[in-house]
Amino acid sequence: MQAERVLSEHRRFMESLDRPEEVQSRLLTAILEHNAHTAFGREHGLPAVRTVDELRRAVPIRTHEALMPWVERAMDGEPGVLTADEPVVYFSSSGSTGREKHIPVTRTHMRRTFLPFYYAGFAPLLQAVPEALAAPHGVLNLWQDPTAPIARARNGQPHIGASQVDYRKFGEASAVGPGNSAPWSRIPEELAAASPWERSYYKLRLAAEQDIRVLIGINPAMVAGLPYQLREQWPQLVEDIRAGTLGGHPHTTPNPARADEIERYAKAFGTLHPYHLWPRLTAIVVWNSGLASLYLPRVRETYGPGVQLFSAPIASCEGPAGVPVDRHASGAPLFLPGCLYEFVPADGPVTADSETLLATELEENRDYHLVFSHFGGMYRCAVTDVVRVVGHVGRTPRIEYAGRDTVRSAAGENLTEAAALRALRAACADTGAEIRNATYRLDADADGQGNGGRYQLAVAIAGAPAPTQAPVHAQASDLAAALATALDARLSDQSPGYRAGRRSGLISPVDVIPVHPDAFLREWERTVRAGQRPPRVKDRIFLPGAEAWRRLTAAEHHVPAGHRA
Repeated sequence: MQAERVLSEHRRFMESLDRPEEVQSRLLTAILEHNAHTAFGREHGLPAVRTVDELRRAVPIRTHEALMPWVERAMDGEPGVLTADEPVVYFSSSGSTGREKHIPVTRTHMRRTFLPFYYAGFAPLLQAVPEALAAPHGVLNLWQDPTAPIARARNGQPHIGASQVDYRKFGEASAVGPGNSAPWSRIPEELAAASPWERSYYKLRLAAEQDIRVLIGINPAMVAGLPYQLREQWPQLVEDIRAGTLGGHPHTTPNPARADEIERYAKAFGTLHPYHLWPRLTAIVVWNSGLASLYLPRVRETYGPGVQLFSAPIASCEGPAGVPVDRHASGAPLFLPGCLYEFVPADGPVTADSETLLATELEENRDYHLVFSHFGGMYRCAVTDVVRVVGHVGRTPRIEYAGRDTVRSAAGENLTEAAALRALRAACADTGAEIRNATYRLDADADGQGNGGRYQLAVAIAGAPAPTQAPVHAQASDLAAALATALDARLSDQSPGYRAGRRSGLISPVDVIPVHPDAFLREWERTVRAGQRPPRVKDRIFLPGAEAWRRLTAAEHHVPAGHRA
């Protein structure tokens, strides 16, 4: 990756932040000039549209699912459906909200929107750690894997995650992600079809003999998963390094000295930490919002005392949202040159005719649904992510990811993920609890008599031994009881509906269930072993599946009933 291109895109982005109205207006004009005469454009009268107000009247807000009939027409070979130039690939989603998404990606969208966003996002890292790009052999990129096996849309075109894009196919040789150009990073062709779990081990094995200085993680679940993998797989790592093998195949020169060094660390400390392998690691690029903001401080300790966290850009599969410009822990200003943004207050659902706000009309410390329009054919597309305004850079809102637009309701309270997360963060601060991960579940019939529900929180407490170890039982029970009391109060603060439901007795006291310290990491491993690529395995504030809940809480020890709030 070229440092000059990174800094150039960063400067262009920074210049946009004091003039959001002008930048967004010009972008809308450019999108319409390019795509207005498509089938979608003609059906919606886009050739006559000039302003955002006219766009609002012409095009209803839709989800990606509602846009799929036009996407399917393009996949069936009809030209000029959503975009003037044809899709080259389709971005996929993590599949957590229903049918797998197909987001059309054209060369224009890649050139005008995605790549400028991609480049600009590396600027804070480059400015603080110049060797991140100057010495790519010292970068471990967990997120990007352009050689991974790819799926196909029904028309045969690639249906892939953004982490699988080979940017060279778009004429962007310099966009090869940091770490991907290092010869040592390439998984051999004979192992290319390996499972996602095997590939994640291969990356770790290849990096274990390198002087890694920077880790590109993006998804915090992968950053948390790497120390767990080391702890579980270090004997295999030692064996492969000693023999010079990878996946049972000869690959490198046998390195018994390095194998012995790693084995000594593992035996001396009872495990192997990342800082044992890479003592000169200085930086990790990762999303540091959502649940990750609660567990990454402890995870960072395993990487070394001097390691800095750099916020990754904020995006959904539908399009980019925010680009970091400084060391703010979790927020980034809107990427004004790439997408036209509209917002709907998140205290209610998004509908086709929801009134929207523009970037300059947002209030700080409020949550919003995000609505995209861009060159790639997403016109007024409502995404499943909710963002929170946490400040401004120039005149442009700084946003952070607040959660999905999922809500849960036992008594009409419509508890949002964003409110549930803020309540948990506040309850942890109230009690001093440090956690390794957590997730909510709504038990809709708490007493078995159909008289209301109860929220349950499965939580892995940082620093606690496994629940089966007797000395920790009373300690964990007391901490869980304190956390339950604090969480119940904080949920009432965050949600008037929850507070009313508690007062009326329609919502029972929250139940905090301590789980095995590795419960969430084991679930992550299980999901990857089942075939999901690691970049797609995300934290869940509200856990969607009953089976996953049963697995997470299988090693629980409950707080005695008398201790619950």
